[in-house]
Amino acid sequence: MVAATIPGEVRDTSHFADTLLITDDDVPYEEEILRNPNTLRCWLRYIEHKKDAPKNQLFLVYERCLKQLPGSYKIWKKYLDLRRAQIKGLNPIQHADLFEAVNECYERSLVLLNKMPRIWLDYCAFLMKQPHITRTRRTFDKALRSLPLTQHERVWTLYLEFAKEVGGETANKLYKRYLKLDPSHVEAYIDHLLSLEHYDEAAIKLASVVNDDKFKSVRGKSHYQLWQDLCDLVVKYSEDIKTLKVEAIIRSGIRRFTDQVGMLYCLLAMYWIKLGLLDKARDVYEEGITTVMTVRDFTAVFDAYAEFEEEVITSKMELAAEREESGDVDKEEDLDLDMRLLRFERLMDRRPFLVNDVLLRQNPNNVLEWEKRVSLWKDDKAKVVETYTDAVQTVNPRKAPGKFHTLWIHFAKFYEDGGDLESARSIFEKAVKVPFASVNDLAEVWCEYAEMETRHESFDNALDVMGRATVIPRLGNVNPHNVNFHDETISPQQRVFKSLKLWGFYVDLEESVGTVESTKAVYDKIMDLRIANPQIIVNYATFLEENEYYEDSFKVYERGIDLFGWPIAFELWNIYLERFLRRYGGTKLERTRDLFEKSLDGCPPKYAKPLYLMYGKLEEEHGLARHAMRIYDRATRAVSDEDRLEMFNFYIAKASASFGVTATRDIYEKAIEVLPDRDARTMCLKYADIETKLGEIDRARAVYGHAAQFADPRSAESFWQKWHDFEVKHGNEDTFKEMLRIKRSVGYSVYAHNPISTEIKTA
Repeated sequence: MVAATIPGEVRDTSHFADTLLITDDDVPYEEEILRNPNTLRCWLRYIEHKKDAPKNQLFLVYERCLKQLPGSYKIWKKYLDLRRAQIKGLNPIQHADLFEAVNECYERSLVLLNKMPRIWLDYCAFLMKQPHITRTRRTFDKALRSLPLTQHERVWTLYLEFAKEVGGETANKLYKRYLKLDPSHVEAYIDHLLSLEHYDEAAIKLASVVNDDKFKSVRGKSHYQLWQDLCDLVVKYSEDIKTLKVEAIIRSGIRRFTDQVGMLYCLLAMYWIKLGLLDKARDVYEEGITTVMTVRDFTAVFDAYAEFEEEVITSKMELAAEREESGDVDKEEDLDLDMRLLRFERLMDRRPFLVNDVLLRQNPNNVLEWEKRVSLWKDDKAKVVETYTDAVQTVNPRKAPGKFHTLWIHFAKFYEDGGDLESARSIFEKAVKVPFASVNDLAEVWCEYAEMETRHESFDNALDVMGRATVIPRLGNVNPHNVNFHDETISPQQRVFKSLKLWGFYVDLEESVGTVESTKAVYDKIMDLRIANPQIIVNYATFLEENEYYEDSFKVYERGIDLFGWPIAFELWNIYLERFLRRYGGTKLERTRDLFEKSLDGCPPKYAKPLYLMYGKLEEEHGLARHAMRIYDRATRAVSDEDRLEMFNFYIAKASASFGVTATRDIYEKAIEVLPDRDARTMCLKYADIETKLGEIDRARAVYGHAAQFADPRSAESFWQKWHDFEVKHGNEDTFKEMLRIKRSVGYSVYAHNPISTEIKTA
């Protein structure tokens, strides 16, 4: 081992050893360096070789290397990291000389490596651990001046951490500088101002952010959230806010954010409360509960208002109790307490009215809420009249979701209940001129008008009202009969004359208090306008019949039948024929027959059965039996398939009763011929039973044989059992064998025509 003096001058190495001990292992590396002093690879191998040597010796190797290669980033980076690692964990004040030596190394490196951001960042981070605030700040500034703008973000990230640690005015100015580079981080600056309790400046900055429509929060906050933060800030620290006009800010929010009006009114009131201006706070609450548009906002403001009043009253009562204990008397304070208690009680009483106001502000056309408002004023007649007047003037008939006409009716009813009929009539006269959304609403108003007159026994007035209601208006060149009741392009006043509800009430009124002629005239107008329904037809005919206008009543039925046609005509014919028969019985037989023939002309099959039965009954009671049989025979052909079997059974029963059992043979044969297989089999069994009772065994056997073609032995077991019993009782061996042969033949025929059976047979 030899000791060699370090060639050349090494700057600032007073704390290192003056000599470098070169061992035998170091000689090859020293020789290689002598041969290639400017080759980085040689120096790196030498440094790697000396990594376990004492740090001072390793530092001297680095210094020798940097003297030869002063611009090597790789060597400087490794050297500086090594120097920092050596003093890691040491106190920078107690070992200031060691830290300063590293600082000087960084300064030397930055002479040539001032464009390397990593060196600057490491140096600045190292300085942040030392008590050199100004030097650290200036170093950050040098880094920003030296590095290109694209690298500034990396420096500022560390610089802002330094600002947070330093705080105070230094941090404030640093944030302002940074915002010039990246204004989007203004929220961090605002947080810093709040931490410094610079509330006024923070509010100003936040207000500028809110006023910038292009601003996008890096924290993901919406524009409304930022604005809400501003409101919370200015209210929470209201005493420190001197520059901004807080009330103007919150009121601008009330105009912009309509879904948060209640919360904003509460914030504004809280602002005045914190400033000690309680009267202004009360004015804000009053404004809020009388202007908000939703029940949710109203509830928020009202609850805050009530809580505010309760707290003030509680504090006043505590002071009053203290004065009472001490014997002091303050009449002004006692009077103020009484006034506040009265004001609070009145506020509670106003709540239902205020809620109703909110709902009406939401929708002034809400008829139901107007009715509720009237019920709230039930004890104040003047207010009731005022409310009804406001309602009928405010509500748009075309937009009202409820029954607007009920407002007019109840308004008139209010005067009627008070005994003021003239005012009630005046209300109705105005109501019938209102352009209601539905013509039925107008008809309802007219009917209620007339009902009011009848309740007070003013029957002439009631008839006059209904007469005016049903007057056919003049429509220029348009025929009133062509007016469509459902045509919305025509006003309700021009269509109400076709309201069946109106005419129905009119005719009921005429029947009750009018004359027969006037009632007939009303019914005839209904018929002429062609708006009658089947019930009107029946009512008109019944009215005429009750007043012994029988022929006129029958004409009404005929008009109704012509007007409606089938199937409604079926119901009218039933009533018409029943009443005609009740009136004349068999005295006008030919006319009755003509009526029945007319009713059956064009009658659909499913409605024919009752008419034929009624017709046949007429002939049985007042005509000839053979005529009745012909009618029943026609019925078997005219009725629907569902009724045909029943009709044949009825026909057979009537023929048997009138002409004997033998006369039914032709009917049975015809029924078997025209009925479907299932019904034909049933009819055959009845026919065979009849023949058996008559002793015609051969005819009965022939019927059974004919019916066998409709009876599958597998499904019609009851048929074959009856034939079996018949042969046992009345037959012989040959006839019994013939029955069995037919049964096998029928079964085989069905088997052969069944695809599944055919498949089995083939297999």
